[in-house]
Amino acid sequence: MSETKIREEICRLGRSLFERGLTPGSSGNISAKLDDGGWLVTPTNASLGFLDPARLSRLDAAGRLLSGDAPTKEVPLHSALYETRAPARAVVHLHSTHSVALSMLPEIDPRAALPPMTAYYLMKCGATALVPYYRPGDPAVAEAIKGLAGKYSSVLLANHGPVVSGDTLEAAVFAVEELEETAKLYLLLRGLNPRYLTPAQVADLTKVFGVTLPEHDD
Repeated sequence: MSETKIREEICRLGRSLFERGLTPGSSGNISAKLDDGGWLVTPTNASLGFLDPARLSRLDAAGRLLSGDAPTKEVPLHSALYETRAPARAVVHLHSTHSVALSMLPEIDPRAALPPMTAYYLMKCGATALVPYYRPGDPAVAEAIKGLAGKYSSVLLANHGPVVSGDTLEAAVFAVEELEETAKLYLLLRGLNPRYLTPAQVADLTKVFGVTLPEHDD
């Protein structure tokens, strides 16, 4: 996809996320890698609903600004995912309500913030890690994501929001939307003892759809 087309896609998808209330005000940011190793990212203090393709921040492979407006202060968390997940070609970070609420619950497992609730959650998100709270823009959040060693494409920042990578911009957007809907389901069903997918059903999904889930030594 050409750089011009990627710029248009960032703006189109950003507006869609904003108009559906998935990231309010000037919150949230989107980035996409380019063929030369650099990347485009949404500017600081920019609403995803009103992006200008010509003003997106153009960074080189080292994250230095080449053109456009000053980039979001969340550049470190985007670069951390690009550095550790080879397939990542786009990253989306939102302040979506249900995902933020999920990140604040005391029972959440940092290695799997959500149980295997639906097939599409597993197919699009795999498992979701929860990292501790850091102030927005703190370089330490990038170190926390790097500490996950590329095992997760889907991460929740405690008391902040989700950050999701994908092999395309559209895939990253679809995954973060699936994460938000699954967080909503979890909150709706919390305390009601719902049926989750069984280990056999999870194994079937991973085999048929090539889902890779992180392995842990318990």
